[in-house]
Amino acid sequence: MIILMNCLFPSILFIIGLFVFVSNRKHLLSMLLSLEYIVLVLFFMLFIYLNIMNYETFFSMMFLTFSVCEGALGLSILVSMIRSHGNDYFQSFNILMC
Repeated sequence: MIILMNCLFPSILFIIGLFVFVSNRKHLLSMLLSLEYIVLVLFFMLFIYLNIMNYETFFSMMFLTFSVCEGALGLSILVSMIRSHGNDYFQSFNILMC
């Protein structure tokens, strides 16, 4: 029962995060927040897996380090986009523009 709950609950959280990511495509900030939520759920799943298998949790710290770097990169892209275009709407952002 506990193992089923440890596998089922994070999977439901992950699916909810994917649904929010797919349905919220208007603003870049909301997409970045949903991506950070998905990364936290993946960290939770990794931590549970490493604890069940009695492995070292050093890899989870590396995962957190990379997720922080990913978040900082996303925020820098958001700031750059707001400075150049004035908002974070995807409709006003043209990918083909230099």
